[in-house]
Amino acid sequence: QVQLVESGGGLVQPGGSLRLSCAASRSFFRINAMGWYRQAPGKQRELVASITSGGTTNYADSVKGRFTISRDNAKNTVYLQMNSLKPDDTAGYFCNADAKLSSWSPARAYWGQGTQVTVSS
Repeated sequence: QVQLVESGGGLVQPGGSLRLSCAASRSFFRINAMGWYRQAPGKQRELVASITSGGTTNYADSVKGRFTISRDNAKNTVYLQMNSLKPDDTAGYFCNADAKLSSWSPARAYWGQGTQVTVSS
């Protein structure tokens, strides 16, 4: 069964830090880019950060300098280190992977179930 399992969300005070993890199951033949999206109530889902299999990263302007995305290809895991958190960072955070199930199947997007991050005093 293909799965992306997130962990690490929670409640944190403004200025605090959290680290999110997303582990992809071994069902994938190959994982290309991985990333984190977030969605706040009443808002559209937006890209937070992404990282290619080669390590090239991309960040939303709102998180540059505060968040760091990384991945461990051997563990099929992507991380999001979030520092200097603000109330505006409050959202459900979703892991995303562009992946193939086999050598002959097309790559497509897979999503995790999401983990809630709440920044509040």
